Amino acid sequence: MRLSTVILPVRRWHEGGREQWQRAEQLGFHTAYTYDHLSWRTFRDGPWFGAVPTLTAAAASTDRLRLGTLVTSPNFRHPVTLAKDLITLDDVSGGRITLGIGAGGNGFDATTLLKSGQEPWTPRERADHFAEFVPLLDRLLTEPVVTHEGTHYSATEARNIPGCVQRPRLPFAVAATGPRGLKLAARHGQAWVTTGDPRLFESGTPGQSLEAIRGQIGKLGAACAEIGRDASELDKIFLTGFTPDRPLDSIDAFVDFAGRHFALGITEIVIHAPIPDSDFATDVKVFERIAMEGLAQLG
Repeated sequence: MRLSTVILPVRRWHEGGREQWQRAEQLGFHTAYTYDHLSWRTFRDGPWFGAVPTLTAAAASTDRLRLGTLVTSPNFRHPVTLAKDLITLDDVSGGRITLGIGAGGNGFDATTLLKSGQEPWTPRERADHFAEFVPLLDRLLTEPVVTHEGTHYSATEARNIPGCVQRPRLPFAVAATGPRGLKLAARHGQAWVTTGDPRLFESGTPGQSLEAIRGQIGKLGAACAEIGRDASELDKIFLTGFTPDRPLDSIDAFVDFAGRHFALGITEIVIHAPIPDSDFATDVKVFERIAMEGLAQLG
């Protein structure tokens, strides 16, 4: 049972940014993640900093806290340059990095780099890129020299020496609910990530959300079984905030919520750090009490 947090990169480093990551370590979170976007939803017209530099600064400002992305995607990343950044970040952090990775969506990341009149990738095209991106990144992080000529990506004698501090590479937490993504999680992931079923966010119930996640875990198990892998080898990470549940209303609400999801097989729950005047405007005192007492109250 692990409890982690997401710190959105919206604060200047010297105006509360550093302290927020250090506080996450003091509160005892297992991992502090950040989003890897060019901009995101309602935060588009406000401050939004890059994930890799933010995590590098966080690594230099903490000692024990694991760090990572939820999630990086092919929308604006190339596996060759990403691998170089990740190896450096893993080195700076002393081997405390987890790469959350997903196919990406159709938001600002999908359109910012497009030429005028160019259409963003369709869901099938995103899945096609992801299916090539993940195994190539796996090779780039584990092999000293990689050459690859694929449909979407190329690498010519790409060198990544000395490789990751974590061996054979830093862990992948693969966000997926569709069949192709789940196969990638089963083959390449050390963890699997879900946000639940987004269709239930506005009109569903907590019970329906729980059953949807139960179904997703079952499909992950089937994908693992197809390749002869035990699904229990994968951590199962639930990024909260996108289901009908309200686990941050109180410590009791969190304990009830966490207990039900751990019983399903979820091994790590991730909650958003408070951001005033936003969808994540949680009471700071409740948030910190959950961080310090929530898991202990599960018994």
